Amino acid sequence: MTRSLKKGPYLDKKLLKKLGRTDAGAVIKTWARASQISPEMVGRKIAVHNGKDFVEVLIREEMVGHRLGEFSPTRKFVRHGGKIQRAVEKSQQPTK
Repeated sequence: MTRSLKKGPYLDKKLLKKLGRTDAGAVIKTWARASQISPEMVGRKIAVHNGKDFVEVLIREEMVGHRLGEFSPTRKFVRHGGKIQRAVEKSQQPTK
């Protein structure tokens, strides 16, 4: 469900203040994962917190309108399978 057009996009006030203060080459750290990407962020590097550390995201034109949290995954995918999958992968590896 999208946000009401009457309310406008959610942009974190602290993040906008940081964008205004820093130069274009600096990396901006933020915890505001719910904040939408605005056109003035294009070309900037923003480090978005994923719960453990910061993931650097270079904002491109096609990202405008999306949320910052979409580009900083919070879960690490290990892989599917178990003992059987490991045995299959081991047998497929070339021997030296």
